[in-house]
Amino acid sequence: MLHDVNFHLRPGSFHFLTGPSGAGKSSLLRMIFMSLQPTRGNLQLFGQDVSRISASRRAQLRRRIGIVFQDFRLLDHLTTWQNVALPLRVVGKRITDYREDVTDLLQWVGLGERINHFPSVLSGGEKQRAAIARAVIGKPELLLADEPTGNVDPQMARRLLRLFIELNRLGTSVVIATHDHQLMRQYKAPRLELQDGHVRTV
Repeated sequence: MLHDVNFHLRPGSFHFLTGPSGAGKSSLLRMIFMSLQPTRGNLQLFGQDVSRISASRRAQLRRRIGIVFQDFRLLDHLTTWQNVALPLRVVGKRITDYREDVTDLLQWVGLGERINHFPSVLSGGEKQRAAIARAVIGKPELLLADEPTGNVDPQMARRLLRLFIELNRLGTSVVIATHDHQLMRQYKAPRLELQDGHVRTV
């Protein structure tokens, strides 16, 4: 349960979101993504109070956000390549403009041989990497990642962290919810710590 949460993310910032299990990290990310509404107070994204805008406008703002859910949310009827390309397709880009980018990113996250496979035959770690690739392919203004290294080995975790860091260097604000202290030790970034429903920056 979150209580009177109050914090500000500067454009281009990088934060780890920490706290014990059940502290509300996933709920907080869902609120930022506008898929969960706060019971009181307001949420401002990209300079707009999202409690005062239409559902269609919220959908438009979501397109500026990349998100990695713990349950991945890949579409079962699409291949790995099609799932990753989906954010670009939704905004109307031509496949000739992004075909190579999608393929290169899948190679980089170790899914080059799984491009034409459907989610049903992917392992948990492979689904996670596909979900991450989908979240970053459009170079979003804000990236929210919920335990993005939970199902991968330490070497791949380091590789994915480098991907997040590079995206941040290109201007994306990044929030990574994680329990992985080894991951956090590899990159010095402020932490948003959830404790007893409140957030503090450490």
